[in-house]
Amino acid sequence: MKVAVIGGGAAGFFAAITCAEANPSSQVVLLEKTNKLLSKVRVSGGGRCNVTHHCFVPSIFSQNYPRGAKQLKDAFKTFGATETIAWFEKRGVALKAEADGRMFPVTNTSETIVDCLMQAARKAGVSIRTGVGVESIEPVASLDGHTSFILHLQNGSSITADKVLVSTGGNPKSQSYEWLRKLGHTILEPVPSLFTFNVPDSPLKELQGVSVPNARVRIAGQKLEYEGPLLITHWGYSGPAVLKLSAWGARVFHDQQYTFTALINWIPEHTEESLRAHLQQYRQAHPKKVVNTNALFGLPQRLWKALCELAEIPAETRWLELPAKNTNKLVEALLRAPFDVKGKTTFKEEFVTCGGVDLSEVNMKTMESKIQPGLYFAGEVLDMDGITGGFNFQAAWTTGYLAGRSMAAKVN
Repeated sequence: MKVAVIGGGAAGFFAAITCAEANPSSQVVLLEKTNKLLSKVRVSGGGRCNVTHHCFVPSIFSQNYPRGAKQLKDAFKTFGATETIAWFEKRGVALKAEADGRMFPVTNTSETIVDCLMQAARKAGVSIRTGVGVESIEPVASLDGHTSFILHLQNGSSITADKVLVSTGGNPKSQSYEWLRKLGHTILEPVPSLFTFNVPDSPLKELQGVSVPNARVRIAGQKLEYEGPLLITHWGYSGPAVLKLSAWGARVFHDQQYTFTALINWIPEHTEESLRAHLQQYRQAHPKKVVNTNALFGLPQRLWKALCELAEIPAETRWLELPAKNTNKLVEALLRAPFDVKGKTTFKEEFVTCGGVDLSEVNMKTMESKIQPGLYFAGEVLDMDGITGGFNFQAAWTTGYLAGRSMAAKVN
């Protein structure tokens, strides 16, 4: 019995390995259209590979998925972060958790994960073919009611399989999903997720490289907001607060053509009332200190000075001399500084796509298509994506495992 896995990324490898290990008599072939295997695994986490996240409660883990949270909640009960860590440890790869919950191999290199997956695939007997692109999948029904598949390849040849897994990842181009539409599947239009904000006229662009450990970014006129580390760049804003917000607002931002106003709260621990009280106390305690040169709230001095300039506070003004109108402007600059976003930039090489195969057409316990029996899906080809922090890889491991296990069980 032959199983074909289309796509040599994290989900494809995990499914192929799981299937081959669970049913050694099956022939599992993995097809990758490029000459590079596990390319996203290699570049993830700055080349360290953010394998998963240090969270072992499925209901909490699943809250990190703007799309697919409900469906993944049950899937994580079968194969979640706990099982992922054990899977890699069993194969000699230990993982470690960092302060923010991200988990990496202790070697701090993604090659450790790549080597582990390649070795596991070889050991399980998976046949790996690179430079093999699939043009279309043709279901063929036999007299006994069993469906097999002909995979028409881009080089003009074809192969047959009894079960087929599609794990081709996300793609920003809608036409790239046409071959799946032809099989009867609904494709939710792909739009980018996990991107940084371009602010070409930012008054803070000279502060590139300056970061704050916790800021709240809110979108004017929307309920969208996120809190976390924020990085000022020469093109605008990045860091977890922006990247995670971009995931939750992926469709909204696309509809707005990436033109909107971001309101940044540099000190989210303060309300306006507590901030005004704090500034008044400081003014009384340090009346002769120059406002611009004495940063408050642990903010970097360069950022504090720039925010004071936004509040139009003259350079040598002392707290004693600070007019009420400038105090009001400083409060605005600290709690809701407006920045006009005009465009986005892909975060490193780690593009993520919102959109793909409609989850309602997939059995999330087995990853088998409800429309075409014998056809399976795993990973980002589905309309399912997480925020940064190891969540997209965990979805790949989980859906790959469920698909691999199910394909193995159904192989005759």
